[in-house]
Amino acid sequence: MLVLGFPVGPLQANCYVLAPGRGGPCVVVDPGQDALEPLAEQFAENELTPAGVLLTHGHFDHVFSAGELGERYGIASWLHPADRHMLTDPGAALGPAGRQLFGDGLRMSAPAEVHELVPGTPVEVAGLRFDVTHTPGHTGGSVLYGIEAEEGGRLLLSGDTLFAGAIGRTDLPGGDHDRMLASLAEEILPLADDVVVLPGHGPTTTIGRERAGNPFLQGLPVADAVTRTENPR
Repeated sequence: MLVLGFPVGPLQANCYVLAPGRGGPCVVVDPGQDALEPLAEQFAENELTPAGVLLTHGHFDHVFSAGELGERYGIASWLHPADRHMLTDPGAALGPAGRQLFGDGLRMSAPAEVHELVPGTPVEVAGLRFDVTHTPGHTGGSVLYGIEAEEGGRLLLSGDTLFAGAIGRTDLPGGDHDRMLASLAEEILPLADDVVVLPGHGPTTTIGRERAGNPFLQGLPVADAVTRTENPR
């Protein structure tokens, strides 16, 4: 499986491209600000054709280019319904201060075709199958995308739910710290240590590394060893 990732825009949100291999269809995850040009370069270099866009949540630094990408290539986006309003009102999750700070930078084109994610129901696109897990906290519609790699192992696209050494902020409109802690305890900690995490910002990590060193996971209920090693989900 081909996995490409690079930061985009002023907030350096990670955009990812996943495909079964070179020379075929691919999936784009979180095409934020200024993503179109680097995406086009990756498509050309690897002979890829985008088949769909997966969005981990509705914040503009993760969805900004989804509309233009959909228009350019005739593809749909997937997003949890709790965050769909942000596609037409990107300032909704920022509050008055955020709207003033970003100003005209919040003007974006919403995707013409949006499929609502149903947690527990996989999304299959470009020959890849992504499991969908709802993890409210950073936003009401934040999700994780999990996928098995053909080479072995599992990848987790965590959006802004989990970072290397940190978690997403919960002080913006739609954020909820208690729900975030519940999402981490119920959906992150039970995962196997060797799951590779591709976060919404910053470097790649693993569940094991975060379980051992992420201060926001310390003190949360820990799943038993059987769950973590025999049922990695």
